[in-house]
Amino acid sequence: MTEMTYRTMVAMTRTFLLTTGARITYIGEENIPDRGGAVIAINHTSYVDWLAAGLVARRRHRWLRFMVKAELQRVKVINFAIKHTKTIPVDRSAGADAYATAVQRLRDGELVGVYPEATISRSFELQEFKLGAARMAAQADVPIVPVIVWGTQRIWTKGHPKSLGPRKVPLTVAVGAPFHAAEDVAQTDAALRESMTTLLHQVQQRYQHPAGAYWVPRRLGGGAPTLAEAVRIDAAEAEARAAGRTPLQ
Repeated sequence: MTEMTYRTMVAMTRTFLLTTGARITYIGEENIPDRGGAVIAINHTSYVDWLAAGLVARRRHRWLRFMVKAELQRVKVINFAIKHTKTIPVDRSAGADAYATAVQRLRDGELVGVYPEATISRSFELQEFKLGAARMAAQADVPIVPVIVWGTQRIWTKGHPKSLGPRKVPLTVAVGAPFHAAEDVAQTDAALRESMTTLLHQVQQRYQHPAGAYWVPRRLGGGAPTLAEAVRIDAAEAEARAAGRTPLQ
């Protein structure tokens, strides 16, 4: 049931990309291990990063088990997918069980997909990383594989309406070289960030970025907020949500 559900989702993803005309360029897919456990660390710029990341794993004949926020279980169709694809729901207020599950999956030889930034980046730059990816890789004694997905922010991202029509958006999925965690978690986290930053900049150099476009980082002449501005927007949104107000997008 699990793999059948996953195969159905992969087929639906490919159909979605076909109908929207999106074209994916894969770079370095051979860096996804063909066997054994690994932490797949993915940047987070949109609500649909996982589609492209899951497809690059399938090109290596592997299944990618994502860690996702537990709130998604409230949506029936998503909850069904979570239960039948070995997705790992994470309760951000008490994530110990999800962490233990992820470590065990890694030890069992699975690929576990993690977003080190934990939340979507409005600036489309790499935000501050959480240490979970580095810690679980060290504890499970498996490599970390950095992955950059670029272009999906043009389809559906935070603060902007989704654009699911046929627009022929080019997407890039770049996979960096795997590396093993050091004993020092902070050192591993720094190495992961450096690897993902280098990979991100390489991908961006190959991609056309029209000046002023909302999905283009300010550093590249786009209209996205800077990293500092994005932090302030997120903080204001969290404050509004805590006060029971509708946050401004």
